Amino acid sequence: MKNTKNSIRIIAIALVVLGFAANAAAQVSAGAYAEAHIITPLTIDKAVDMDFGNVAVINAAGTVILSTASTRTATGGATPVANPTGIVTAAEFDITGTPNAQVFITLPASPPGIDVIHTNGTDFMNVTTFISDPVTGFLIPAGGLETIFVGATLNTNASQLPGTYHTLTDFVVMINYQ
Repeated sequence: MKNTKNSIRIIAIALVVLGFAANAAAQVSAGAYAEAHIITPLTIDKAVDMDFGNVAVINAAGTVILSTASTRTATGGATPVANPTGIVTAAEFDITGTPNAQVFITLPASPPGIDVIHTNGTDFMNVTTFISDPVTGFLIPAGGLETIFVGATLNTNASQLPGTYHTLTDFVVMINYQ
């Protein structure tokens, strides 16, 4: 009987040891390291202000559309004056960032657009339909520098008061990585 008890004990111990060995064989592991890459922060600097140039307005509302290439077209009672044109320029912004990173542009919303106010502080025109070149979603080129040109539409009123019109504050162009 003693032999049987010892045999049962040995078998029980062997089963326990085998159970631990089976659990040990089922557990495996591997290691990995963590890594991060900090990219060049985006910067944006205004290089040139937007200017629609000289515009004549008759007794009807109209528009002057300023392209990103600094050319103008008109509708309605607004006429871009050819001589003297004044200074005609799309806004220009220099962007620096990480080459090949994708950049998204946010332009002023239309509506409401932005207002250019006469020096008398009362009369105004509204600027809407902002466009950019390149368009949103572009890639920063190899040198890390991209120039964005921004055009828009100037909405004139009938019999617009002659004089200089200017924004009270700069309009904002926002950029971000995606």
